[in-house]
Amino acid sequence: MKRGIVWLIACCLATLAQAGVETGILIQTSPLAGFQYHAGRALFPLMAVGDRLALVREPDNPHDPRAVRVEWRGAMIGYAPRIDNVDLARLMDNGVPVEGRIVQLQKARDPWKRILFEVLVVEPGR
Repeated sequence: MKRGIVWLIACCLATLAQAGVETGILIQTSPLAGFQYHAGRALFPLMAVGDRLALVREPDNPHDPRAVRVEWRGAMIGYAPRIDNVDLARLMDNGVPVEGRIVQLQKARDPWKRILFEVLVVEPGR
């Protein structure tokens, strides 16, 4: 089953590449978790909608073995929410290339409403 999902994603990416599309396949949209505990607060004024985010697996994370760290320009700004990281971690563990992108920035008191990001499966090597 795992190989089937990876194969399907690879086929979809190949079709997009042949069509000249430089985007990925949207697999989820999530709020950023842990914004208030990492560099997000200091970097928030510099961020823009559309900015790319690096997603990094942390299988040895003591709090969540499916943790996916979110980085903006090399700085850790938070995590994919635990409730949303099961499939994402599985894809990453199977070598599927993913990246994040900021889709909404909001100056809200609630840190869960500050940054909304989407996760895309992207063409390898992009």
